[in-house]
Amino acid sequence: MAKRGLQQINAGSMADIAFLLLIFFLVTTTMDVDTGLMRRLPPIPDKDQKQNDDKIKQRNVFVVLINKNNDLLVENEVMDIHDLREKAKEFIANPEDKPDLPEKDYKEIPFFGRVYVPKNPIISLQNDRGTSYGTYLMVQNELLAAKNELRDEISTQKFNLKYEDLDEDQQAAVKQYYTAVLSEAEPKNIGGNK
Repeated sequence: MAKRGLQQINAGSMADIAFLLLIFFLVTTTMDVDTGLMRRLPPIPDKDQKQNDDKIKQRNVFVVLINKNNDLLVENEVMDIHDLREKAKEFIANPEDKPDLPEKDYKEIPFFGRVYVPKNPIISLQNDRGTSYGTYLMVQNELLAAKNELRDEISTQKFNLKYEDLDEDQQAAVKQYYTAVLSEAEPKNIGGNK
């Protein structure tokens, strides 16, 4: 009796099936979108630029610390992240000219004239090396939202438009009205060793 050989499998369509499966998985898979911060870095200082030795008064600095447990300490008080925006807005604007909030001074601003505005408020943010990136982003967003909301409020009050709808000159004037700077320090072990 003669032995029959094994039949060969037609593999011609295997490449087509693999390609279709690849397309199927590419189309149906969702991609995670990375979150991050949009920042414009300051320009490189000139070699001839003089060092500014001005002392910053403590009342002009709003200190925000985040420890390794993602707890906030704002101006030496434990605070929930949901209260941070309002506290930052109060600091930046100092609407009642409180002595423990940023100094105010008269300033000539286009479109507004001579106005009594806070003088260079600084928000100082420092986090622990163990702080989660999600908490860090939430704090950043709250601090930036505080400044943006104030700019929207003054834009609506003066021009009946939101800040983003103003022309370049009007936006520049509103930026002069609220000039808060966000300063970030290098992460440290604020909450202990990790």
